[in-house]
Amino acid sequence: MTETNAVVRRYVEIWNQPDGALRAKAAAELLTGECRFVDPIADVTGPDGLAAVIGGVHERFPGHRIRPIGEADNHHDVLRFSWELVPDGGGESVVIGTDVLTLTGDGQVEAISGFFDKVPTAS
Repeated sequence: MTETNAVVRRYVEIWNQPDGALRAKAAAELLTGECRFVDPIADVTGPDGLAAVIGGVHERFPGHRIRPIGEADNHHDVLRFSWELVPDGGGESVVIGTDVLTLTGDGQVEAISGFFDKVPTAS
């Protein structure tokens, strides 16, 4: 479980990195070059694709961060964890979701599937 927690921690750090260059570097270290990220609003390949999606989230929700909810779960080469997007200073989550990551034998992420449980209402 320690490796699972380390992967989740690194993945969340990528999402919470406000600096685009540092975000891209961290994504390149954790993800394979062909890693596919797919969720209800994005379908991209590679670390740069994920870093760009995350940049869009930072633009849409400035001053917010991803925070894991509960414990990560894993079996074989797959792990899942739930998360919420919350204001930096605390408060109610604006998005809640679950991500499922597929890992290579050496612990890199080769696929990510995201699901939303709560999304902002359209205004």
